[in-house]
Amino acid sequence: MSLALRLLAAPLMALALTMNAPAQTPAPDPHLWLEDVSGDAALNWVRQRNAASRPVLEAHPDFAANRTRLKAIMDSKERIPVASRRGEHFYNFWQDAEHPRGLWRRTPLASYAQAQPEWELLLDLDALARSEGENWVWKGASCLGGRSSRCLLLLSRGGADATVVREFDLATRGFVAGGFQLPEAKSNVAWVDEQQLLVGTDTGPGSQTESGYPRVLMLWKRGQPLAEAQRVFEAQPTDVAADILVDRTPGFERVMFQRAIDFYRNELFLWERGALQRLDKPADADLSFWKERVLLRLRSDWAVGGQRWPAGSLLVGDAAAYLAGKRQFTALFTPTATRSLAGYSTTRSRVLIDVLDNVAGRAEAWTPGAGGWSRREIQAPFPGTLSVRSLHDPQVANDPLAEGFFASYTDFLTPDTLYQGDASGGALKPIKARPSFFDAAGMRVEQRFASSKDGTRVPYFIVWPKDAKADGQRPTLLYGYGGFEVSMNPWYSGGFGTAWYSKGGVLVVANIRGGGEFGPAWHQAAVREGKQKSYDDLIAVAEDLVATKVTSPRHLGIMGGSNGGLLVGSVMVQRPDLFNAVVCQVPLLDMRRYHTLLAGASWMAEYGDPDKPEDWAFISRYSPYQNVKAGVKMPKVLFVTSTRDDRVHPGHARKMAARMIEQGHPVLYYENIEGGHGAGADNAQHADRMALEFAFLWQQLGPAQ
Repeated sequence: MSLALRLLAAPLMALALTMNAPAQTPAPDPHLWLEDVSGDAALNWVRQRNAASRPVLEAHPDFAANRTRLKAIMDSKERIPVASRRGEHFYNFWQDAEHPRGLWRRTPLASYAQAQPEWELLLDLDALARSEGENWVWKGASCLGGRSSRCLLLLSRGGADATVVREFDLATRGFVAGGFQLPEAKSNVAWVDEQQLLVGTDTGPGSQTESGYPRVLMLWKRGQPLAEAQRVFEAQPTDVAADILVDRTPGFERVMFQRAIDFYRNELFLWERGALQRLDKPADADLSFWKERVLLRLRSDWAVGGQRWPAGSLLVGDAAAYLAGKRQFTALFTPTATRSLAGYSTTRSRVLIDVLDNVAGRAEAWTPGAGGWSRREIQAPFPGTLSVRSLHDPQVANDPLAEGFFASYTDFLTPDTLYQGDASGGALKPIKARPSFFDAAGMRVEQRFASSKDGTRVPYFIVWPKDAKADGQRPTLLYGYGGFEVSMNPWYSGGFGTAWYSKGGVLVVANIRGGGEFGPAWHQAAVREGKQKSYDDLIAVAEDLVATKVTSPRHLGIMGGSNGGLLVGSVMVQRPDLFNAVVCQVPLLDMRRYHTLLAGASWMAEYGDPDKPEDWAFISRYSPYQNVKAGVKMPKVLFVTSTRDDRVHPGHARKMAARMIEQGHPVLYYENIEGGHGAGADNAQHADRMALEFAFLWQQLGPAQ
């Protein structure tokens, strides 16, 4: 689906030492009051827990130095300025020590590849926040493009998903007086032209889905009160959201509305002259148009046109024929046991494909011709994480980057390098590289496999510090996610290198089921009633680390955020004997009520509906909040969340911490009063949180022996 994935990343899995029988009538929740996000009683509890936890963590001798170093890494002016192409410029949002809230800026196409691009300042978010007395956090811009200079800026208070939308003029570098503007809400907006927007936002009862996203889409004309805007599309209240997809390719202009039925299924409608045409496709397939062609990415097997296409395939066909009911396709990608589709983008005349090959990145360019489609492998560094994205802007006539693309490569010990390439051929040209933030000499990475409870081979990466030996005494952090078809690919982290590897710590990243490392089947094996397989997989990796003497339970910790917070929470409860430290970030933990809290209802395709007895029967067996018990020796846990997280409710972490403290378990708790789902609004807050987490891990897992 085109909506951004609504969760972060983190690790966990599990077997249960003891399983509760599914509760027929859940007992009253004594900690329900902690779900009152900004209530005085709940916030007083938060402040008390913060006041109790911070001195413990700040007492670690490396805390202050780590925080300073981590912030310096995040603020480094030597970072690669991540840029997106719009017309004749590359646009970048930049944060550093002098600009903690950030600068929105742009540079001409030719300037970007220079060592010091010529940046034109468009908006100083720090200055704006000061002048307006607001804690603005940048959430992006939607620009009309072509000859227009108009954009819609999305600004968040404190990092929440909900944003204020305001019209901005690139020509004057200022907000448009009397222009389009929306108050704080989780909104979807898209330009039709300079005088009209398509809008989905909170306009009162009935305008949002049960998940808290837009349900009704409207055509809003300049100068018109929003209440008078024409309704053009409605999703169902039980859907995740209604979304807007606009293609402005000259000669192939299209507007589509999407009804996101759940996180993986959707219906698409073409909107032409006020009429809706439903597109016939598998509900769980993603469809996009590319000029005269149509592209479909499959999540399940599809028998059509006399052929059966496997889940994970990318198909291309003629758009006019498709709309006329014909179903003839060419497969640009079909999966194997070890190869999966990671993503794709299109240049003027080619399709660029990202492939995961045993969790290592490769890239291909596909070209149509009279004899069919031809494939060219893009020669790039391997193995590691490789991603390619087109630079073509179809609204630019005679586009000089019509076949251009950026390729980015990194791995655990190699800083990111940005390359520029041409889809028609030729070698990649490195144009920017991130500096090394730690000395990787003597460090190494290896990939291993563990055998899960049902015999499935589960890959994982080990990042070894210099001179490390498998003696069972090595402080080791195990990280995973295992949900929403999100892959855990290798990444370079100056923070981990500085505060963990360089001091003797081992990092392990597990590629458990529920993720997308091996395509849709790898994900679908661990959803709903299969969710326990994610936990079994993580437990298997942990057991393998102990069996091979990489570490021991005394020195083994786990970390995960969001769905990964649920992962580590479940594994902690099921196998407390395996770990000595748990970092549980912005987590889901009360799976009896998750669907009633903020965006939780949008995730029922992943977890199930706890209001249905047949679903609660399997959810109840792993839900951490319902299964944690007194009298069981638990590893010490640090809960980290944010008051301003309007995606995963902070009540999950609050209630779990309160219950565990009540039961006598060792608990530390830190809640940032702002920061959104990322648990930090700026680099200083992110550095502070990470320093707290590393202090906790070293306190619990001990120095390298």
